Amino acid sequence: MVNLPEQPPVFRSAAQPDLTWRWRLESASGDEVTVDDDYADQLFPNQSDAESWVGEVWAELAARGVDAVTLIDGDRVVYGPMSLHA
Repeated sequence: MVNLPEQPPVFRSAAQPDLTWRWRLESASGDEVTVDDDYADQLFPNQSDAESWVGEVWAELAARGVDAVTLIDGDRVVYGPMSLHA
């Protein structure tokens, strides 16, 4: 039997450890917009889930004063700003 060295524990947030994708909600001037409802602070496990979500709720976001969104993974801007208007 081979004795393997013990691996150090991995520390992750117990709440949602792998949710690193999010949308920054922005005004027409590029300032971050805060919304106070179920559309605020959404986190996603991958790009596909984030894009599906914004595809479903873009009109509601626009109605709450969001003019554009920027997709972010962790600290990295993936793309944007993307307008929510025609």
